[in-house]
Amino acid sequence: MSKVRIGFVGGGGMGQMAHLSNYAVLADECEVVALAEIRPQSAALVAARYGIPQVYGHHMELIEQAKVDAIVAPQQYRHHAALIPDILRAGIPVFTEKPLSLTVEAGRELVRVGEETGTLHMVGYHKRSDPAMERAKKEVDAWKASGDFGKLRSIRVTMPPGDWTAAADKPLNAGDPYPSLQQEPGPADFTEEQTRELDAFVNYYIHQVNAIRFFLGENYKLTFGDRAGVLLVGESDGGVTVSLEMAPYLTSVEWHEHILVAFENGFVRVDLPAPLVRQQAGKVTIYKDNARRGEPEISRPIMPNVSAMRSQARNFLAAVRGERPAPCLAKEALEDLVFARSYIDFMSRTYGNGLAKA
Repeated sequence: MSKVRIGFVGGGGMGQMAHLSNYAVLADECEVVALAEIRPQSAALVAARYGIPQVYGHHMELIEQAKVDAIVAPQQYRHHAALIPDILRAGIPVFTEKPLSLTVEAGRELVRVGEETGTLHMVGYHKRSDPAMERAKKEVDAWKASGDFGKLRSIRVTMPPGDWTAAADKPLNAGDPYPSLQQEPGPADFTEEQTRELDAFVNYYIHQVNAIRFFLGENYKLTFGDRAGVLLVGESDGGVTVSLEMAPYLTSVEWHEHILVAFENGFVRVDLPAPLVRQQAGKVTIYKDNARRGEPEISRPIMPNVSAMRSQARNFLAAVRGERPAPCLAKEALEDLVFARSYIDFMSRTYGNGLAKA
């Protein structure tokens, strides 16, 4: 395949800042040839800015008329159930933002349609594409295979709310309003409050739920959540303890996100930058303390000046070309929704009012 011809379904804030701005500069690998955007004036601005020759007012027009090899659909996740099946049924490889959907039921249907049509559906857990995460994953997998640093004991993720945009450029917007769109409802057996809590959890913390599985290489289940909604704890199928600190404190300027993968005789730690940071990877710290392998040591590999969003775009293009698997497919992303639901269920049963706010 020569350059991958990309169509965009959605050109809003995240579509521009996290995705269009990255695909547009990968000129040797792809070209953005079409945009479907329901706001005509904003669509014209975005198309002019990024040199997109074909503009449509509806995603079905793009599917039926534009000749594209793949579609990037940076939609709000509660729109996925209404829009993404059309792309999958057309057999066009598609990238969507996280999470897969709001509910497990809608997620299962998206997975079913994708498997039925044999269509690639990559879900945008961009942290998996951060060079620091990729480097840490290789180290963790090597330690698991060799056993040189003992057994994997625990994985802890900390992500207090903070400045996630990192002063990103403001997206283009002509001010024309969004028409009313079909939004996925909450689970049939949830109250409105539970649906709000589920919506908030998958919006803020589904990345971290997914990152834990990335390093585990297996599923895990919830065992505890505290009343304040600050901490949740789980255990993997293989007996590894996992924890997620959601809001132990807040930051007004910086972004503090850490992942600690601990073995009996060492650890691998990743410190991640804000999601919309420009061309900056995370940082990796590797601590080894095994007397049979010499004195304790700490190393900090130097990462390239590439952001996770740029690397994610390259990973999607590579998956479309069949060069390597996508970092996260819809079927795995479905497991994140199963876990999220179990957390809200636990909080409701245990404390009576669902997810408490910090």
